[in-house]
Amino acid sequence: MFFPLSAPPLLRFMAAAAAAAGTPPANMRAVQYDTCGGGATGLKHVEVPVPSAKKNEVLLKLEAATINPVDWKIQKGMLRPLLPRKLPFIPVTDVAGVVAGVGPGVKDFAVGDQVVAMLNSFTGGGFAEYAVAPANLTVKRPPEVSAAEGAGLPVAAGTALQALRSIGAKFDGTGDPLNVLITAASGGVGLYAVQLAKLANLHVTATCGARNADLVKGLGADEVLDYRTPEGAAMRSPSGRKYDGVVHCTVGVGWSAFEPLMSDAGKVIDITPNFSAMLTSALHAVTLRRKRLVPLLLSPNKADLELLVGLMKDGRLKTVVDSRFPLSDAEKAWQKSIDGHATGKIVVEMEG
Repeated sequence: MFFPLSAPPLLRFMAAAAAAAGTPPANMRAVQYDTCGGGATGLKHVEVPVPSAKKNEVLLKLEAATINPVDWKIQKGMLRPLLPRKLPFIPVTDVAGVVAGVGPGVKDFAVGDQVVAMLNSFTGGGFAEYAVAPANLTVKRPPEVSAAEGAGLPVAAGTALQALRSIGAKFDGTGDPLNVLITAASGGVGLYAVQLAKLANLHVTATCGARNADLVKGLGADEVLDYRTPEGAAMRSPSGRKYDGVVHCTVGVGWSAFEPLMSDAGKVIDITPNFSAMLTSALHAVTLRRKRLVPLLLSPNKADLELLVGLMKDGRLKTVVDSRFPLSDAEKAWQKSIDGHATGKIVVEMEG
């Protein structure tokens, strides 16, 4: 298929994408683990058959994937017996690529479409050259959004969006000007949360390390606290505001530290709740507390992903990329995520 340089940019983009999708080969490169535990050394480079798209699925030729902490927590066995469903397991769910095939019942996608997708958590598949994605968790990716940028969105930005909505943030201009605290604001979820909070017209206080303070402030935070200082550890707003909500993106800080900082109906949205947090939340619910802790488990959906991709297309939301690795160095990316303190998203790219 040939289009002259004078053809509209979108048409040329679509033609190039279709050519890139090509005919899937029989086998593909992938990275998997055979047992739980082992960390980065437990990952193995293998050649396996290319999967096929079943009903309401699309086959993707992957261009980029991003790692979330839950990916290596699954490998550690922290979510057993729920995940992994079976071994060997190809990890990672957040991807971007080109549609290479469509299963029965899929009408919204065609071969060559550039997309962002969240793969099924039970089957994974992101550390590979091809993967199948549910059509209802796949959205088209415009030329303005790169594969690496788009692949950062599904879990991290989706969690930030749902956490802010749980606090009461609205993104249609009708919301109240709430005061929010975002902990670990330079991490994968935190950097999206800062940007989305400002789009909802919220006053943002953020905690992060000193080296990332300028970045976090540049993305919209009104107040930035260095968590290593006494003031940062106390998490009090420098302007003396009480928090209507907290997007709590780190561990090791319990409800008792937040309670005196909250407004009368303030909510702490804990995105990594432990057993103690779950008990505290249950107690607050039973006693009808107005000021309370709320654990958040992401509820993936297409509408949220379309909203996030649209915001990125319009230049109102960005993915901060910490580092990029080829699939051949997937174990280095894995270890970097385990080590923590990445600033933004760790990207694995399939070419090379």
